[in-house]
Order: sequence, then C-alpha cells, then structure tokens
Amino acid sequence: MTAAEAIKSLFENKLFLSTVSSLCIAQVLKLFFYLLRNRNRSKLVAVETVIWRTGGMPSSHSAAVCALATSAGITEGVDSNLFVLCLVFAMVVLRDSVGVRRAAGMQAKALNNLGKQSAKLTGLEFRSVKEIQGHSVPEVIVGALLGIVIAFVFYLI
Repeated sequence: MTAAEAIKSLFENKLFLSTVSSLCIAQVLKLFFYLLRNRNRSKLVAVETVIWRTGGMPSSHSAAVCALATSAGITEGVDSNLFVLCLVFAMVVLRDSVGVRRAAGMQAKALNNLGKQSAKLTGLEFRSVKEIQGHSVPEVIVGALLGIVIAFVFYLI
C-alpha cells in the first residue's frame, strides 16, 4: 500500500472520521459558547483562547473518546477487544477531565495567588505557573453525549 492509498484509506474510515469530527465540532461549539459569554472580547482573543486553553463547554476530549468508543462498538461489536480498549480509554480520559486536571488547575490558581501576595510583601519576583482548567461535570457529559451522537450519525449515513 502506498502512502497516498494509506491516507485515502484513513479518510474513508468512519471510526477515524467520527472521532476527528467530534473533536472539531466540539471545538467549534466551544468557540460559539465562549463568544456568547464574552461578547466584549475581540474575536482573535476568543479564537486564541479556545485553541490554546483547556476546559470549556463542551469537552472536546470527551467528545472524541466517546465517539471513538461508540464507533468501535458499532463496527466491531461491544464484545470485541477493541471496544473494551476504547471504552476503558474513554473512562480514563473522562475521569481525568473532571478529577486530576481540574484539581491541578485549582491548585495552580491557589499557588499563583499565594505567589503574587508573597511577591508584593517581599518584593521578590514571582513567575506564575500554568493554570489548567480541566472540565466541570456538565462540560464532560455534554461532550460525551455529543461524541456518541456524532458516531451514530456517521454510521447511519
């Protein structure tokens, strides 16, 4: 199989297409929701925020992994090893979105506040750490449902 044939085959694969489409559609929806909530910000800042920051409604990671698991279940059957692998992978990603990443972001925010206050008092320089937002439970649920629906749509058409 040539490289061109492999690429063509990939873009004809419904499992791949549903997963990538779910990710992209969730990102577009995230931009839409962000613009609704932040009408006063410039459009360029909004696009940069959605592309480079984590978190937001809906979770694109949740949409992608749920589309992947759903597609694997549809194509290979829910008793297949591929489906089980995708399902466990999705469960880890979903749990990480609302648990570990969210907690790490909250800790980073508290650390940055503490560092800024200490810098004011001592006059020492403080460099902020990156604050990872993570996701709220509703953001993850909506992303997961979006991915599942998109996967079913791909297999119905």
